[in-house]
Amino acid sequence: MKVLITGASRGIGKAIALKLQDHYDLILHASTVENLGSVFSELKQPERHDSLCADLSDPEAVRGFCSDLKKRFSDSLFGVINNAGITIDKSLLFQPEADIEKMLQVNLKAPIMISKAAYKIFHAREQGVIINISSCVGETGNAFQSIYAASKAGLVAFSKSLAREAGVLLQQHAIRVFSVSPGYIETEMTQKLPKIEKVKYLENIPAKRFGQPEDVASVVAFLLSDSASYINGSEIKINGGIL
Repeated sequence: MKVLITGASRGIGKAIALKLQDHYDLILHASTVENLGSVFSELKQPERHDSLCADLSDPEAVRGFCSDLKKRFSDSLFGVINNAGITIDKSLLFQPEADIEKMLQVNLKAPIMISKAAYKIFHAREQGVIINISSCVGETGNAFQSIYAASKAGLVAFSKSLAREAGVLLQQHAIRVFSVSPGYIETEMTQKLPKIEKVKYLENIPAKRFGQPEDVASVVAFLLSDSASYINGSEIKINGGIL
């Protein structure tokens, strides 16, 4: 069985790839093949796994990506983890429309289109798992991240709705759709936050620590497994209890 991971070159995506490598054949995505060099170098059996690359900010590239996914992996695709995402933090007062379009394209529209391609495959076989990586700010909101927060909130609603849709269209099936909403996870993206913001986050986390990419990867591995077969449509929050 094959599992697609978008944004697999670093951070949460890379941690998911390393966590899943013993149980699935992986399809690893990044904007370019060169960007996947690091993760492939850490895989135990890199020859078992595939790459499928595209710039998700380009709608035409996403269409080509989805076409290739169906052509190459229709017989073997079991899971999709829509992890790739970007944030361009800025007051909405000064946010260029191009930035707005780019965040909505990468964070929301690309996962929707990739899920659509996968859903066609899963619908025919009546099984498959889609996991959309959202964010806690999709629920709480965050200053200077209004578009990022909106895109991540959209993923949660999309996941719930698609899970329900599968239940309406198919009497018997094993198609499951989730969203996973990490809190403050220590990655390159969050390291860019000002120190005062990091202190504020930590004060509101009952666990009194920031999360690691491996914390998210472990939950994703569980959700893909048969042990999570009765979990569907849920938003799974991985945030240390952030208030």
